[in-house]
Amino acid sequence: MSETNSVNQNSSATSGQDRPELQTAIQEIVDFGFAGMQLRVNEQGREWVGSAGVRKLGETAKPPTNGHFRIGSTTKTLVATVVLRLVAEGTIGLDDPVVDSLPGFGLDGRITVRMLLQHTSGVFNFTGEFDPDGTLLPGIPVQGQEYVDSLSRTYQPQELVRLALSKPAQFEPGTDWSYSNTNYVLARLLIEKVTGRSLAAEMRRLILQPLGLSNTVVPDASPEIPDPHAHGYYRYEDDGRPKVADVTRMNPSWASSAGDMISTTKDLHTFISALMGGRLLPAPLLAEMRTPHPKSGDFHYGLGLFVEDTDCGGTVFHHNGGFAGWAALMYSTPDGSTTLTASLTNGDAELDFAAVAQAFEQAKQRLVTEVFCGGQAEPTNEMSAPAAHTTA
Repeated sequence: MSETNSVNQNSSATSGQDRPELQTAIQEIVDFGFAGMQLRVNEQGREWVGSAGVRKLGETAKPPTNGHFRIGSTTKTLVATVVLRLVAEGTIGLDDPVVDSLPGFGLDGRITVRMLLQHTSGVFNFTGEFDPDGTLLPGIPVQGQEYVDSLSRTYQPQELVRLALSKPAQFEPGTDWSYSNTNYVLARLLIEKVTGRSLAAEMRRLILQPLGLSNTVVPDASPEIPDPHAHGYYRYEDDGRPKVADVTRMNPSWASSAGDMISTTKDLHTFISALMGGRLLPAPLLAEMRTPHPKSGDFHYGLGLFVEDTDCGGTVFHHNGGFAGWAALMYSTPDGSTTLTASLTNGDAELDFAAVAQAFEQAKQRLVTEVFCGGQAEPTNEMSAPAAHTTA
């Protein structure tokens, strides 16, 4: 499907003409300065798919409505689900000390599996942390020419963990909450240690194959992205000169299991609908996943999942994602019957980071309101991970 109002012939999809407000919303989002957007909305068995903008700068073709895209930190929900399925199988315990399985890093012995998934370990974020005064404590390169130059480099997950552990902990384990990509790289290493198989193999065994998610990829260090796909761009300054880099093909090992996966709006819909509908986890573990930690404050973060109450009286669960060039949205009602999945690609618009972040927030607000509140009420403050450059 490559046209704006294309219909999936294998589903009960409605045409774009039936939801003009959705097409208008994504067009307005693109008009703000994004290169392109694709959106899929499933409501009580009815499906709408559409796209706006362009697939590639300099061309006129729209983004494919079921194109592949880099999902950023939406990866975390899939990784957390793998861990929780291993808990259900009895392979590991949610409150087991991580050091028992990963003794070679000098981890604090109080850090548990649960703390990795809920970001309460206190471990430094390898993509950087902000001091209370706003000063960035750097990790690996995530901005500017240095970031672009590093996109061909292969990082080993152990390397990212050791970098993070060379920095002071943010707090004692379990005493506070701070979003750290390092937690999910440790989760990957834990999965691989206790199963003796790669994360990709366990992801296929526990999620992708059971759900038939044939378009979802764990790329490791491969820069390839399957066709069809749109292109993502990163605009930055180098020595005061504006530059635009096509970051479609990149080595995503710098994000590792904190944000490296590739998927489609259809696969993400299938996944989040199955997860929320109780088809992947036993009810007690799903309840744990959906319970926010009190220290996460306004972010309302459970185990690899954000929880958001809307002004129209409902609750949605989600985990969005993004890094330079790309953004992903994945939302669901508690029963999985209504979902919103989307991808945005940045273009060459002259927007600074703050403007892009604000536009992304506004895009999410608008779409959540349209889909989950019938366009009649504004949702509460959007719950998302901090700072898009940290693969939020």
